[in-house]
Amino acid sequence: MLSPNPQNKHPEISETAWISETAIIVGDVKIGDNVFVAHNAIIRADEPGSSIVIGDNCNVQDNVIIHALSNSEVIISNDTSLAHGCIVHGPCILGQGCFVGFGAVVFDCSIGNDVLVLHNATVRAVEIPSGKVVYDGQVVTKQDIVEDLEDITADLAKFKSSVINANIKLVDGYKNLAQEA
Repeated sequence: MLSPNPQNKHPEISETAWISETAIIVGDVKIGDNVFVAHNAIIRADEPGSSIVIGDNCNVQDNVIIHALSNSEVIISNDTSLAHGCIVHGPCILGQGCFVGFGAVVFDCSIGNDVLVLHNATVRAVEIPSGKVVYDGQVVTKQDIVEDLEDITADLAKFKSSVINANIKLVDGYKNLAQEA
């Protein structure tokens, strides 16, 4: 379901994106090329002055919530993967090639390129430089904790790429099904 917000701002979605019929997208939301938005995802820029931008080749999996507070924005850069049930809350910037795992929460933060926030982790009110990993269940709410984050490993980089590639294939698969119907 696509709908305007109370300020009458409407979502703008690339023709090459695939959006599930059960996804809800409200307000000042821009979705780029080859984006996959799965079932029951909620993407809301409905508060005054809020906006959400989702770059190209991203995936927003089942039950993900993306919301921006008044006068804030959420920017999700290209090639980023938001896994099942995570919450991305603005103000928030996710760099290119990031992965946010199952049930993770990111809020009021800036995350560099190629960062993995793994399952059930929480990241709030910090800046994370590129190439770092927040491990399963880890809580990162103070900048001094960021200094101790480990660098991404080759295995995790490969995992991240495989998730992005799998979801780009889903965009094509679902679009082909729609054309056949």
